[in-house]
Amino acid sequence: MSNIKILGVLRAPRVSEKTARIQEQSNQYVFEIAQTATKADVKSAVESLFSVKVEAVNVVNVKGKQKNFRNRAGRRGDWRKAYVRLADGQSIDVMAKA
Repeated sequence: MSNIKILGVLRAPRVSEKTARIQEQSNQYVFEIAQTATKADVKSAVESLFSVKVEAVNVVNVKGKQKNFRNRAGRRGDWRKAYVRLADGQSIDVMAKA
């Protein structure tokens, strides 16, 4: 997979208290991905970018929230995230590559 395709699939790592806990407990990492990306695309992108073995990929569609700005109703965009589980004994430093 080319670098341009990888960067089109993986948008950014999601770093929060929840993702840090998931990372420690079950060796899963969370990434924001493109709307059109498939599980196979995410798996090959993570394996080629970080040189690790991916066991499983779960994808979640996140709905955008309703927000008001100066008495006008608006809506944030929908986005997609992927939970990537790595093989035992493997890890990645998401902050170094991201």
